[in-house]
Amino acid sequence: MDASEAVSAGPTRQAELLRSGTMTSRQLTEATLTAIERENPAINAVVQVLEGEALASADEADRRRASGQDGPLLGVPIAVKDDLAIARHRTGLGSRAMLHDASQDSDLVAALRAEGMVVVAKSTLPELAIFGFTESEATGVTRNPHDHGRTPGGSSGGSAALVAAGAVGIATASDGAGSIRIPAACCGLVGFKPTQGTMPSSGGWHDLSTQGGLARRVADSALFLDTFGSFADSLVEAAAVDPAPLRIGVSFSASAATKAAPLDPDVRAAVRTAAETFRSAGHTVVEVDVPYGVAAKALTVRYLAGIRDGADGVDRPDRLEARTRSIARLGRPFGPRAVEWAKRKGQEWGGRVHDDLGVDVLLTPVMSGPAIEVEHWKGKGGLATVVSMNAFYPYTAQWNHAGVPAVSMPAGSTANGLPLAIQLIARRDDDARLMALAGQLERSA
Repeated sequence: MDASEAVSAGPTRQAELLRSGTMTSRQLTEATLTAIERENPAINAVVQVLEGEALASADEADRRRASGQDGPLLGVPIAVKDDLAIARHRTGLGSRAMLHDASQDSDLVAALRAEGMVVVAKSTLPELAIFGFTESEATGVTRNPHDHGRTPGGSSGGSAALVAAGAVGIATASDGAGSIRIPAACCGLVGFKPTQGTMPSSGGWHDLSTQGGLARRVADSALFLDTFGSFADSLVEAAAVDPAPLRIGVSFSASAATKAAPLDPDVRAAVRTAAETFRSAGHTVVEVDVPYGVAAKALTVRYLAGIRDGADGVDRPDRLEARTRSIARLGRPFGPRAVEWAKRKGQEWGGRVHDDLGVDVLLTPVMSGPAIEVEHWKGKGGLATVVSMNAFYPYTAQWNHAGVPAVSMPAGSTANGLPLAIQLIARRDDDARLMALAGQLERSA
């Protein structure tokens, strides 16, 4: 395997090639930069290419390895979503309202550097990471590599598009209401949202948001999370071994608060197929109806208050998009007491929902259909966008509210080649068992 082929091989294989001396980090980084230059014009997934810094970091990684050092991801290239601060660069947040360069790295970026990963680019996102599509006045429209007329999802759409296009092996992503899982579903990737509080640089939107990564394979997702997160058990080890028989609940229900759009038949069939796969593997699979109740309404408080706080924290609020300002105004009524009530409701619900249903893991759709067309929500006002978007993406945000781990897994494709996906949701801190189930599903494909 030469360096150009290794770019899309994923971080697990890349680390093996670097460790064996088959290639250097410099060679792999140069090939990654070439791939970004080749693929990005069609998908518009990059805010900034960090070529000089990346090559310097790659050379340093090679020096570290030559001196006898090693590490799980030493010398492996990575793209960073532009919601994480990188020292001496502007953290754009998909907005024209951010003007100043960061004085220091965010905690996760600092950890990437300490591990010896090579940051090659900053990836696009919608303004303030609000939307389930990656379009903004600041950076334009990011497109899905599977179909340039479709969105790669959001808010981690730039990261997903780069990985799906084969321009980078892994990219950081964050998830406050589905922003890892939705792009993964749109682009045919693995998108694992870990238990809240397990990853550095998490906690935004009043603890709805967590950091993670987007990759092509379960093992790659596990390696990234294991390297930078805090988990009771090894996710890498879990990903390689089938779990003991589980009780899996299949649910197509969504919170009444979202007014969910009709479910596409292909998505429903993908969930049914996954259920049969698990049943054949020895798991007990039952139909359930998730009881969202008051917890669903409480989620809105945290979501809107988080957007309000984000809008208040930019350098130039007057330069925010009109739609963003409109949504931020919806969060004005929610003070600290309301937010704390909402967080408590989410934690209580998340702590009992699996037990109430008598299941270990839930199996649901990720979205109401395959990736939607680009600019589908162009020109809509703030409230209209939120209502319509939540109808198309009604299956993800509640699990941020609950704080539990959830993963979007590839599940085939439509007749015209658009990726399909399913979602698996486990109890809080049951990340390893969820990763094991994801690995089993991947091996069965």
